[in-house]
Amino acid sequence: MVIDKYELRAIILSGALLSVFFFAVLYNSYSRKIDMPTCIPFDKTFEKSQVKKIDDDLYEVYLVAGMWAFDPEEIEIPAGSTVDFYLTSKDVVHGFHINEKGVNMMAIPGTINKITTKFEDAGTYRFVCNEFCGVGHQNMMGKVIVK
Repeated sequence: MVIDKYELRAIILSGALLSVFFFAVLYNSYSRKIDMPTCIPFDKTFEKSQVKKIDDDLYEVYLVAGMWAFDPEEIEIPAGSTVDFYLTSKDVVHGFHINEKGVNMMAIPGTINKITTKFEDAGTYRFVCNEFCGVGHQNMMGKVIVK
């Protein structure tokens, strides 16, 4: 059986593009220290918003998205802290984006997404919903205050 030369070129090009894609994902997740969101099994514990201090520099934030607000809307942590964000939604699909930290997740009802990021510098880091979720979408925002 002989493969047509154009089909062979298409197969080679597809394999090369797939290799570049996987390299880009691995490069961004390891070399650039960009954490990839993780989906974890649903648990009722995550339906209640809270900020938990695990130790001196580790916090867990259970963030609940709902029309048209995040709960909690304001999070205070000390500089140098690492934060595990656990995100879920009460109603529809929402987004969660912290521009300065490269954090971007989806809040999907019935699922829990997790991402970890470190806040080295003091300041205010605003987070917004970047997925259109209805007429009050433009007001869906909050902030992480790093002291």
